[in-house]
Amino acid sequence: MTQTIGLIGLGAMGGAMARRLMETGHDVLGYDPLPEACQRAARDGVEIAADLSAIAQTCPVIVLSLPKAAFVTQVMSELVPALSTGATILDTTTSQPETSRAQYRTGIQNGYAFLDAPVSGGPSGARTGTMTMVVGGDAAALDPLRPILDRMTAKLLHIGPSGAGNAAKIANNLLCAANLVLVSEMVHMARRAGVSAEDLLTGLNAGSGRSGVSEVNFPRWILNGSYDSGFTMGLMRKDVGLAQNLAKELGLTLPGTEAIAAIWEDSRKMLPDSADFNEIYRYET
Repeated sequence: MTQTIGLIGLGAMGGAMARRLMETGHDVLGYDPLPEACQRAARDGVEIAADLSAIAQTCPVIVLSLPKAAFVTQVMSELVPALSTGATILDTTTSQPETSRAQYRTGIQNGYAFLDAPVSGGPSGARTGTMTMVVGGDAAALDPLRPILDRMTAKLLHIGPSGAGNAAKIANNLLCAANLVLVSEMVHMARRAGVSAEDLLTGLNAGSGRSGVSEVNFPRWILNGSYDSGFTMGLMRKDVGLAQNLAKELGLTLPGTEAIAAIWEDSRKMLPDSADFNEIYRYET
């Protein structure tokens, strides 16, 4: 008998995860407030719930794939009254550590588990089961999900207690934002010096300056001009802001982070939120 997985948020990431879950033998009961997202998912075979309480009453495992922390809080306020004892919420949203910790504490009080489990790899990774997932929360709640998640991810890492997954994801995305800026600047500098982007990247990727950006983003989405990763400038600006906010909450002054954040903010002058995040390569002061 297949297990029905609840999936709330059927956008680019959530929709891709739903298709992957169905391919690996699970029925999916989905919900999204946007009718067009529901229509796309329904065409792919996802059963659409009438409301959030229907998912809470039906699914012992519920995956959240939402744009930001505020939506997590809103959705959970509607889910909690109808959740069954023993349910597990797996929140793949790039959220805030304190939001996850608050939901974790509420879960303990109400008999369900809440795991923060943000993902990397974009819609293509979600579709092919090659995402990386970093998880915060109780290992005892994660372990029963591993047979499901092992088919959704290439790397599944339990980082630590509640909120740890979000802290790690915020750090990861800030580093990606920084590397996109820095590698872009080095490509522009190398070209001015008579070195092609391809030759520069060959050198970088053989040395200590290599990164996911130089090894993946540039050849896959930038040098060929495709800019179709499925992750937008707006989402990366939001994640850079999360890094700034977390540093402030912790009483830290991080000048490098602030410099990178200023570049991403200034890029609004030429790159709208809807542009692919790799288009920061086009940024010019």
